[in-house]
Amino acid sequence: MDDTRSKEDKEYVAGLEKGLAVIEAFGLSGGALTLSEAAEITGHSRASARRSLLTLQRLGYVHAEGKYFRLAPRTLRLGHAYVVSNPLGRLVQPILEATTERTHESSSVAVLDGMEAVFVARATARRSLSNGLGMGSRLPAHSAATGRVLLSELPDDEIERRLRMVPLRKLTPRTLTDPEELSRTIRQVRVDGYAVCNEELELGVRSIAVPLQDHHGRVIAALSLVSAMPRMSTEMIVETLLPHLESARRMLATVL
Repeated sequence: MDDTRSKEDKEYVAGLEKGLAVIEAFGLSGGALTLSEAAEITGHSRASARRSLLTLQRLGYVHAEGKYFRLAPRTLRLGHAYVVSNPLGRLVQPILEATTERTHESSSVAVLDGMEAVFVARATARRSLSNGLGMGSRLPAHSAATGRVLLSELPDDEIERRLRMVPLRKLTPRTLTDPEELSRTIRQVRVDGYAVCNEELELGVRSIAVPLQDHHGRVIAALSLVSAMPRMSTEMIVETLLPHLESARRMLATVL
């Protein structure tokens, strides 16, 4: 029998992909899932979703409650494996806490995952907004200061491709969703060296972010500070917080 599949295709484990997609579906739903809901979110057939759920249940990653399935604590091992294997969070945490202490604003470090900015470290100010963000939280890259910083490091054609990958949701009346305008805004970040989010994720909240580079000069993450609007205008954020971000970036350059 003639097998024209590439070596890459032969080594691809479709069942693993489907199982991971089901685990991610719980994060998208924000709670328990029925078999039908798991199939709908993943785009898999009911039979395929059922096999994935039952396999995950047998391995201890999922448990069933009647017709509902829930993630089991064992799934925390997956996130923990990333945390312990990637030193970025541990390296930046002390500097984040010092930056938050000086500015009285919450600071974060995020990496890019597709079209989402994912927090890998965070220091929260006591007067911080109760937005529930923490390690592992995700924000749409097109409307987050960290996301725009990370997207700006990509080639122009890749930026445009990613802006077409997912629906550009309008989270507030100020959220930019026009692909051409977003592309121009993201490219401008390269010129400015920083990005500002002006009430595009949440009304009353502004943030500013700068890129973090490793010792090879590659951008590996974005560092941000966030402030409530009554305390700071956009101009004040740039004038007041950008120097603190630059100071933190210089300190991190010695350890990244």
